[in-house]
Amino acid sequence: MGAEVAPRPPPSAKRRSTTLRFLFELEKPDAGLLLPAGTAKLPPPSPEPEADSLIHKIASCNRVFTFAKTESEAERDAKRERLVEVLGAVRCSKQPLDHRVMVALVGMAGANLFRALPPSAYPAPAPDGVDEDAPAAALAPSWPHLQLVYDVLLAAVAAADARALRHHVDRAFLSSLLALFASEDPRERDRLKTLYHQLYSKLTAERAFMRRSMAAALLRFVYDAGPADRHCGAAELLEICGSIINGFAVPLKDEHRAFLLRVLLPLHRTRCAHTYHRQLAYCVLQFLHKDPGLADAVVTGILRRWPVTNCQKEVLLIEELEEILDVLQPNQFQNLAVPICSRIARCVSSCSSQVAERALYVWNNERFLELATSSPGVMEKILPAFVASVESNLETHWSKCVQQVTASVKSLLEQVAPDLYARCAHDLAARRSEAEVAAAVRDARWRKLETAAAK
Repeated sequence: MGAEVAPRPPPSAKRRSTTLRFLFELEKPDAGLLLPAGTAKLPPPSPEPEADSLIHKIASCNRVFTFAKTESEAERDAKRERLVEVLGAVRCSKQPLDHRVMVALVGMAGANLFRALPPSAYPAPAPDGVDEDAPAAALAPSWPHLQLVYDVLLAAVAAADARALRHHVDRAFLSSLLALFASEDPRERDRLKTLYHQLYSKLTAERAFMRRSMAAALLRFVYDAGPADRHCGAAELLEICGSIINGFAVPLKDEHRAFLLRVLLPLHRTRCAHTYHRQLAYCVLQFLHKDPGLADAVVTGILRRWPVTNCQKEVLLIEELEEILDVLQPNQFQNLAVPICSRIARCVSSCSSQVAERALYVWNNERFLELATSSPGVMEKILPAFVASVESNLETHWSKCVQQVTASVKSLLEQVAPDLYARCAHDLAARRSEAEVAAAVRDARWRKLETAAAK
């Protein structure tokens, strides 16, 4: 037998293997093999195949269906199923979406959402701004697809990082979204409101641009809207503005004050103000809570834009003035009592029973009654106008209901200021007597002129 070959010593632990088998095993993250000490573990395989599949599915949704009868119903259903799958993938994603996926999602959303809106389905409104025969809403036939596209975009914006989002949503995209508020489908406007507000909260660098864009859109309702326009989207935009105003820091910036004076107050003049007045009044009150010193400008702006023949709008403005009174301090009320109460007193004697009753019910407001009675010298300034309207209603108003409410208000005023009310009633009777004498003298002169002309 030959001499035994000595066994080869094992390789040193510090020496790294470079065999082909070792390199293959190194690429398997879950192979369960114990790697030599000091060997870095490779990252998991790239999710590019899944991303490519999702991108392909998103791209297949770029085709737009108008839901006409000539289109294939099976193809429409297939697109809807793909949109549901995309929505599920976006919502279930535990990591930020891939850059290529976001690009595909934003492009798909633009292809489906940014479109020419159809002509208005509403008839031209009545001169007083009220049209009881108008349809409740004009619904978009393609809403089954649009709803899913909005949901996908909302989920993508919610999941995206704010820094990454600004690389995909530019100003052109934001302007196109803002233009969609003119849609007559309230479901779409509601989705847009949520989406636009969410983008405002994330795109901090574009907030000033978004505020300017909303202000320009609201001003178009005031100055560029035609007689047949329905101011679609004004209520939703004002609702977004109300949330933004609520977050303004104190003291207010000049830009924010200008928005109140140049945008919100002119919105009171439109004939369709009743469609968005609740949101508008909320925005105005938020400004007054932030800066009570703006009350003088607000009240003056509302009174300047008081309607003449629109009874429904008068009722809304009386309600807004009453809400403003709840915010005023006694020293502010002393300066504004005469213009406010003069307007309300004229509304008390309105031929419209709704306007007259709403103006009379202002005296049921405890805050208004407290300000009127506690402020020195205020009742002497405001009561004569109310006494004239109250006495006129009791004598000549056609509505029995208005006369009953007027009698209740008269009893209240006589209890609050009996001597002042009696003096104002006496002065009113004297003025009426003088007016009757002057009218009799004038009639006598006209009869003399007619007699002389007949000779």
